Amino acid sequence: MTGIGGGVELGAQAARSRALAVLRVRSRALAVALLPAAVAVILLAGGSTGHLVGGGWDAARWAVSVLALLVLAATAAVALVVARARPAVTPTVAVAEESAPDLYRMVRDLADRLDVPAPSAIALTPDCDSWLEDRTHPAHGPPPARDHDDLSDPVGPARRRSAAAPVLVIGSPFLWWMRVGELRAVLAPVVAGTGPAAHPDIAAARRFIRGLDAAVAATSTDGRGPLARAARGGIGGVSRLLLRGCRVHAAEMERGVAAAAAERAQAVDYGLRIVAQEQVGLAYAGWDRLLTRVALPAWRMGRWPSRLDVGVVAALTELSRRDRLAEGFASRLGERPACDLLEEPGLMDEAVSLLAARLFHGGPAETGPDWAPVGWEEYPEEVVDRAWRTDAARLHRVLDTLGVRRAAEDAAPGADGPTLSRVLDHLTTTPAEAPVPARDPAADADPDATPDPDATLGTAHHATPGTGTATPDDQATSDPQAATASDPQAATAPGPQAATTPDPQLLTAPDDQPADAPAAPGSADHSDDGNGTEDDDDDLAGTTPRGAALAAGLSAQLAREEARTQALASGTAPPPPGTASGPAVTGTALWDDRALPLLPLQPPRTGREILTAHITAMVCCAAMDTAGATPGLDWLDGPTLLVDGARRADLAPHVRSLVETGDPAPLRAWLSDLGVRPEKPVRLV
Repeated sequence: MTGIGGGVELGAQAARSRALAVLRVRSRALAVALLPAAVAVILLAGGSTGHLVGGGWDAARWAVSVLALLVLAATAAVALVVARARPAVTPTVAVAEESAPDLYRMVRDLADRLDVPAPSAIALTPDCDSWLEDRTHPAHGPPPARDHDDLSDPVGPARRRSAAAPVLVIGSPFLWWMRVGELRAVLAPVVAGTGPAAHPDIAAARRFIRGLDAAVAATSTDGRGPLARAARGGIGGVSRLLLRGCRVHAAEMERGVAAAAAERAQAVDYGLRIVAQEQVGLAYAGWDRLLTRVALPAWRMGRWPSRLDVGVVAALTELSRRDRLAEGFASRLGERPACDLLEEPGLMDEAVSLLAARLFHGGPAETGPDWAPVGWEEYPEEVVDRAWRTDAARLHRVLDTLGVRRAAEDAAPGADGPTLSRVLDHLTTTPAEAPVPARDPAADADPDATPDPDATLGTAHHATPGTGTATPDDQATSDPQAATASDPQAATAPGPQAATTPDPQLLTAPDDQPADAPAAPGSADHSDDGNGTEDDDDDLAGTTPRGAALAAGLSAQLAREEARTQALASGTAPPPPGTASGPAVTGTALWDDRALPLLPLQPPRTGREILTAHITAMVCCAAMDTAGATPGLDWLDGPTLLVDGARRADLAPHVRSLVETGDPAPLRAWLSDLGVRPEKPVRLV
């Protein structure tokens, strides 16, 4: 204990010294601002006593006095903006003590064992992380006057300390996947951070840093006039200058606080924490997979899964079944899960799921006809089936704009509906056609080079697809059938690497699917994309001219649908009548929801990926309507096709052969093996 106490003291001393350095930056800035006023006072005092007299001194007194007044006014403006600017707050779902008494009791006991103040409140976030967040700024509102605000002993001084304590934010996947002991071990170093946070110098330094950061954000918006823009620019410049001066000291202060908290937490469940860290990495891997492969297709269809945290348990259980490294993790499911610490875990899961949809996709805050919750048992019909049929309908609309015949001349009567044969016949490459070659940088650089006739043909087809017809942009705009359900694309920055991850090969492909197979239709996993800014022409290089034209039409149609959806979401159209309120998400007034999604998941899909997904969807629709296949849900890979109750994961290479080479033979053989009749019309939405 002596060693632990010494480490805690060293970390706390380092943090306090850095906090004092931050406060010295503030004091120096104030001294510089008061310097002209001090000089003006000296000059005025000298004139009144008869020591500094004469015309030159009088002019200096007037000039310095005016300068001092201007500097003081500017200083007051900067101080006012820094003090009143609202610091950023993480969107969370508040957990009241009435809804989680056991969780509050566990945190209270943990704080007592660590000898630190208890957090003032607990909140959940749809992320695999936990931290302390200060919400004592006046703009965040006073803490609610409840008896349970103080998690420690309800005594006056202790209550005052607890009211100023930060909020404990817990990642919701931890509550559902971890056991109670594991959660306590993981939260120990986080709760231990309330001790250094209660020190006056560290608290003052943090408030100063947050105020400067909020001031920079507040002044970054455009003003209404040139004077307002100039004032915002000046205040923002001063705030950035002070932030640069505090940056190194603030970073070292936080490192000292983290070191002190980690040393203090070693006295509580240290051995169990090592095991629990493995669950942190596993939970991150399962949560990321669930969001990108399962939740994202549902969000694009206007449905938000209402039990995401339950889904991550199912996904990780499935992962433990497939991965030998995770065999021991499933045996933990017999122990008490941490979600039992909540009185109503289902309601909390629903609120967190809606918040996740807003943060990662940008959905509305209330449910309605176009934004409704969906259960996991309804996912195959409500999401998978609708997504496939929506993509198939979009594919045939674009084929209509390209002037493609609905049925061959020798087709049977009644076969003029949307059929898979129409798609296969259109994309089949004739001997006179060739795939679009890759762009040659040397030829682009040489203006005298002779153009390749095949490349010219591919470019012409890409620019104006269809002979004697208008471009997809021109015709689809006037097409009354162009209005469909939205399919907006999401983007993301890669998240941090999990502390402990299972087999990487298993995370990229299931045990019965090749690692290089594309994701199921409706999902968009771009973890292997090396260049997110690849040009569309380069992406379609190697495909057939007809495939490139069809991909361009689909991309344009998706862009129009996304723009229409964004226009409706921005308030240009009234909301649909009869909308019902969804689960309450506390704190939505503290963050700007106009910038949603705050954390988009996926980059925009390329033309080849869009074309492949739509053809795959059409094949799945034909299999469901003519061969008795059914839509399904795979917890690790999202939408999947089930044939006789078994998952078929061998469709991707056959579709890729059709897209890249125009050869339908492998896909037709696959369809024949399943008994799919491509000449039969399919049902669309």
